[in-house]
Amino acid sequence: MDFLSLLIGAALMAGLVWLISRRFDFLAQTPDDYTKGPTFDIRETLNGPLLCDGIIYGPTGRVASRFSAKFDATWDGNSGIMNEHFHYDSGTEQHRKWRLSVDAMGKIKAEADDLVGAGTGQQTGSGVKLSYRIKLPESGGGHVLDVVDWMYLLDNGTVMNRSQFRKFGIKVGELVATIRPDPASAERQEAA
Repeated sequence: MDFLSLLIGAALMAGLVWLISRRFDFLAQTPDDYTKGPTFDIRETLNGPLLCDGIIYGPTGRVASRFSAKFDATWDGNSGIMNEHFHYDSGTEQHRKWRLSVDAMGKIKAEADDLVGAGTGQQTGSGVKLSYRIKLPESGGGHVLDVVDWMYLLDNGTVMNRSQFRKFGIKVGELVATIRPDPASAERQEAA
């Protein structure tokens, strides 16, 4: 009887944790939560030379890595390419080339060489959500992680990016970063 009570209690606790994570956690957000505020159109906001700075938290919640990056995004109508060049505090560098498309309803398709399949997303109001599966490099264990990216457009044009990485539904990492236009590039354009 004691074992049965323990089993029922464990099942109830697991159900409660699942319910809380689906209703009140990071994953509970929907694009409709961000219909107010500035309009985030990735074809405009994520266009041209961009700077990015951020941190990656490990599974214990401690900072595991810091990075800075330069992005260069170009769009031809609803199709775009965004090249990313990351510099990590460990001295390593990483390059990623996103192939993006947006349809008339704001649905996003995202592809990159280190993704497993294509990512999908939605832009609505001031928020953009992307979901995809990424394969880490062998130096990072080669694991395939489920990623949810949320980007929020601020009134000054800066984008706040928060991403969570999960394996078997368990959060194993989180990224927080800012993305903004490269002011040096804007100054060069004005001088020309």
